[in-house]
Amino acid sequence: MNSDITVAVEPRSERGKNEARRLRVRGMAPAVVYGAGKDAVPVSVSPKEINRILHSRSGHNTIFNVQIGQVETTPVMIVDWQNDPVRENLLHVDMKRVDMTKSLRVKVPVMTSGEARGVKEQGGLLEVITREVEIECLPVDIPEQFDVDVAGLMLNQSVRASELVLSGSVKLVSPADQVLAHVVALKAEAVVEPAVVEGAAPAAAAEPEVIKKGKKEEEGAADEKKKPEEKKKK
Repeated sequence: MNSDITVAVEPRSERGKNEARRLRVRGMAPAVVYGAGKDAVPVSVSPKEINRILHSRSGHNTIFNVQIGQVETTPVMIVDWQNDPVRENLLHVDMKRVDMTKSLRVKVPVMTSGEARGVKEQGGLLEVITREVEIECLPVDIPEQFDVDVAGLMLNQSVRASELVLSGSVKLVSPADQVLAHVVALKAEAVVEPAVVEGAAPAAAAEPEVIKKGKKEEEGAADEKKKPEEKKKK
C-alpha cells in the first residue's frame, strides 16, 4: 500500500558492531537501502519512525519514501527487521527500493468476521487455518488485508483462497484450494477401556459382601462339626 510518509535517513560510512552500538546510544538504528539495480546504501534511521510504520494497518507492506541525505529520495518497503529479544528495541532494518511500475509479491493478512452458523446452531468449532496469503500485484494495489465473512459456514463447510475478492492488478499466488477457515465437529472425549491380556480369563465382578458372608457361614459350619468331637473326648 502506497503512503505519503517520508522518512529521513543519514548515510553512514562505518560499519560493524562498534558503529552499531554508537548509533543505538544516539537513539538511532543501523539500516540498509538496496534493490532496483542500484548499489546498497548503509544508513541510520530513527527506530520510532520504523516502528510507527510496522504497527500501522498495512504494516511491513507499507510503501513509503526514504530520503537519503542529499543523495536520493526513493520509495521503499521494509523487508526485514531485527529486535532485541529482551529489550525489544530495534536492532537493524532492511529496506528495499520499489519500482512502482512493476508487480511484486507480498503476503497479506486474512481476517475473519461474523459468527458461523455451524457454531451457533450446530455446536461446531470454527478453526482459522490460514492467516495470510501470498499475492502478486502492482505496489499501488497492495491491500491492507483480506476480509472473510464466515457467518454462512455450516458444519464441515470451509472457505478457500479462491473465494477471496481480488481487485485491480491483484493475482493470487497461494494455492486456490488452500483452506482459510472451516467449521468442524467438537471431538468427543475418548473412553479408556481396560487392557485385556490375550489368553487371560475375563475378571469377574467383585462382590465383597457376598464373599464375606460365605466365609462366615463356612466358619460356622466348621464349628458345628468340631463340637461333637469335643464332647466325645470329654
